[in-house]
Amino acid sequence: MSINNENLSCSEKPRDKCGVFAIYGHPDAARVTYFGLFALQHRGQESAGIVSANGSSVCHHRGMGLVSEVFRENTLSTLTGHLAIGHVRYSTTGSSMLANAQPFLVHHSQDYYAIAHNGNLTNTEFLRSELEQRGAIFQSTMDTEAIIHLMTPYLKSGLEEAIVKALSFVQGAYSVVMLTQNKIIAFRDPHGFRPLCLGKLDESWVVASETCAFDLVGAEYVREIEPGEIVIIDENGLKSITSFVKTKKSFCIFEIVYFARPDSNIFGRNVYMCRKKMGELLAQEYKPQADLVMPFPDSGNYAAIGYAKESGIPFEMGMIRNHYVGRTFIQPAQSSRDFGVRVKLNPVRELIAGKDIIIIEDSIVRGTTSLNRIKALKQNGVGDIHMAISCPPTRFPCPYGIDFSSKGELLAATKADEKEIADFLGLKSIHYLSLDGMVQATGLPKENFCLACYNGEYPITPPDKMEKLLFEQIALMD
Repeated sequence: MSINNENLSCSEKPRDKCGVFAIYGHPDAARVTYFGLFALQHRGQESAGIVSANGSSVCHHRGMGLVSEVFRENTLSTLTGHLAIGHVRYSTTGSSMLANAQPFLVHHSQDYYAIAHNGNLTNTEFLRSELEQRGAIFQSTMDTEAIIHLMTPYLKSGLEEAIVKALSFVQGAYSVVMLTQNKIIAFRDPHGFRPLCLGKLDESWVVASETCAFDLVGAEYVREIEPGEIVIIDENGLKSITSFVKTKKSFCIFEIVYFARPDSNIFGRNVYMCRKKMGELLAQEYKPQADLVMPFPDSGNYAAIGYAKESGIPFEMGMIRNHYVGRTFIQPAQSSRDFGVRVKLNPVRELIAGKDIIIIEDSIVRGTTSLNRIKALKQNGVGDIHMAISCPPTRFPCPYGIDFSSKGELLAATKADEKEIADFLGLKSIHYLSLDGMVQATGLPKENFCLACYNGEYPITPPDKMEKLLFEQIALMD
């Protein structure tokens, strides 16, 4: 039986929706996009796609799987043109199937429009229902497709007007790249939930979800695309439009805590340094007696370094990760309840046996994987096990592009306090970093962040309260 390694070893970890990349003005745009997607692979492993254009025609290829599985040399050679966009996907809206792989490409009135989206629209169901009543035919179950349908009635007034009008109907989180036969467009929701940055590669403009993609392709970081900004890049250069009323920023702090690569800069901050600082502040709040500090690699590594530095307790890699486990592998014939733990992480018995340890994790959402890993440590003779988490308890679901969408699946929402969580996981004790400590580690003001998954304060009005207004707006399209 073939089973997915992600489900076995990381089932409790949250997953983000996607990563996007775009480039304009490069003779081998698709190949650069291919490398950019490699750097963003951590943001989505279900599917990958690239659309390229040369000013008069469009080429595209997408498929299920990792970037290395979807693209080969013979495929890339067919994706000609000096502009391209690309996408890696993990689904939070829409099923995992080829029809939902992005970029999404349509032909309308003698031009092509391709779109790739990171985030989650909170009013998709309402928009889809209204658009279908007005004759729209959807080819996928993605929220992304609604943006194209919202644009089409206004394209006769020009692309800029169409985008501005379409976005006036949309609610939620979106960092988007688009492609026409001769333009690259990038835009970000007015709250700025998801990161999106702008760079230069020689004379080419580049857009990506994270700066680590710039590093791989040799591009220079220029700036973030601002919340609510629309950037249009063509033969005339770069044009910026701001059509939204200025809105309170709501950067997803979970991007810094967990999602983004540690070598990326997002929201104006280096992710590695923020995570290390979270570990330092965690040690100031909580320091039980222990012989060593260790992470569950790789997610807790950087906070663990900071924790060990601040606490003075030695840092060790008590579990070793197998980096060569593929996406699928063969299930052993015998039943093995902890196989999913052992296939990816293996303890160093001589190091941890008889020791009291502190495990540093960046987050616990569902708790299932931590439960099995802690059990495995006990089976290898570890003494008292404490755990420190470099963010507060995740108690509320996220509607903005993270895959915990119901309160019932969140461990901290179903347990009364830290003691009950510790007892459930088989720990001597557990401590979560305070909300103020987590924010302090970023060096940014608290009001810049969306903290809804921790405190339940959602920055966008729930969809049901917006429906009347949106219905009136959409009616004007007729």
